[in-house]
Amino acid sequence: MIKKGIYAASLSVLNENGTLNINETILHAESAIRSGLHGVFFFGSTGQSQLISINEKKEFIAKIANHKLRKQFFLGTGCNSLNDNINLIKYAMEYDFRDFLIMPPAYYKGNTDEGVFEFYKKIIAATPKVKIILYNFEKLSGYKFSAEAVTKLVRVFPENIIGCKDSSYNLFETLKLPNFLMFPGSEAKLLKGLELGCSGCISAVTNVTHSLARKVFDDFENKKKQSKNEQLIKVRETFDQYNLISALHSFLSDRNKKFKNILPPIVLLSDEKKKELNAKLNELKFNLEDNLAA
Repeated sequence: MIKKGIYAASLSVLNENGTLNINETILHAESAIRSGLHGVFFFGSTGQSQLISINEKKEFIAKIANHKLRKQFFLGTGCNSLNDNINLIKYAMEYDFRDFLIMPPAYYKGNTDEGVFEFYKKIIAATPKVKIILYNFEKLSGYKFSAEAVTKLVRVFPENIIGCKDSSYNLFETLKLPNFLMFPGSEAKLLKGLELGCSGCISAVTNVTHSLARKVFDDFENKKKQSKNEQLIKVRETFDQYNLISALHSFLSDRNKKFKNILPPIVLLSDEKKKELNAKLNELKFNLEDNLAA
């Protein structure tokens, strides 16, 4: 079960034909966990989940079910279809996965509190033992959770709605619910969130800032003076200047060429933009090799 900590919305590694490279995706997650993460979420938006087929997701779930890091592996669904969400959750539950990061359906504009409530209600009715982390990301879903909407879901489904990834940043500072996990979606908000009682973060960029973010987390937990938070924030803000999936795949492709594979309509950064990104990170003395576990 998910608990307080530093998590990545893990990247998906692809083959040249655009199919999911299961082994490389697992290896990337393993490396990130060894380098400091408490766990990873597969098939979030950073993992291009909306662009990956249900069959590939199922094959991946079966593969990781008995992995040695199984208790640190969590799943997003990344589906618009209600029935696809239910189908994938039921399948994963057969392998004893219980915690899921679930965003309201995107594509159709005009999501309402009532409609989003019904979406989660139907998922819970079909999978009563599911544990859901709400994914609050208006930029992608077109819907921004209000404190009132989250509170209602928690009140009606206290055993099922266990937390929130807040990538719209309108909740993590003010929403306080008992026994509820709140994760800002950026490590730039990590320390502030921890000071306000949040549970850590679930972030795209912790795919590469894992050890920095873990240092900030551990120093807070151990009441030590912060020495890495300023660098962590500046690195995150640098990546935020670009499309995060494009920037992360471009950055990591220097170390592993398989990260050059990406699903349209997403594209890698241009050579010029990639050089610009690397130059900015060098100025911040951020080097991936320094942040990887031996």
